[in-house]
Amino acid sequence: MYLIIGLGNPGEEYENTKHNAGRMAVAQLAKKHDLLPFTFDKRSNALVATGKIEKEKVTLALPETFMNKSGLAVAALARYFKVKPKLIFVVHDDIDLTVGRMKISFAKSSAGHKGVEHIMKNLKTNEFYRLRIGIGGARKTKQAMDVVLKDFTPKETLELKKVLKKAVEALTCAITESPQKAMTLYNA
Repeated sequence: MYLIIGLGNPGEEYENTKHNAGRMAVAQLAKKHDLLPFTFDKRSNALVATGKIEKEKVTLALPETFMNKSGLAVAALARYFKVKPKLIFVVHDDIDLTVGRMKISFAKSSAGHKGVEHIMKNLKTNEFYRLRIGIGGARKTKQAMDVVLKDFTPKETLELKKVLKKAVEALTCAITESPQKAMTLYNA
């Protein structure tokens, strides 16, 4: 079983912000594979959908914690479903990638992403997969908070739609074939 986590912030005011790119991707994955609706899981404080993508069992989750506390939900879900970190995919925004780009990585540093840092702390490892969705570009400021809580511009929204479709394809490939194949095909 794979555990696929879409990081972001809960609540309508954050729904379309750049920080919620991971939530958007996992929600689209659920829609594509008819895994809706998400239901609230009290023990993990996350919206959860379970089912199969082709023959592989999956649990998709959208933590209802704020980004910087994502590790609480991820660790609770991993324990409950008995999923080893190597079968976890964390999907999140990445300010170092431009809008329209994505990259799959394994066992890398957090690169300063507070949600990923919190997951590493709570899982006690960095040995899980990450699908990073670009939200960066020409920044006028070095302050990440000035970027991540902004909505996508109309031009960025067009790029976002393309990369979310690609992210869903990459996650589907990782689940049904292998994460390594997805990395080879989608990191090119």
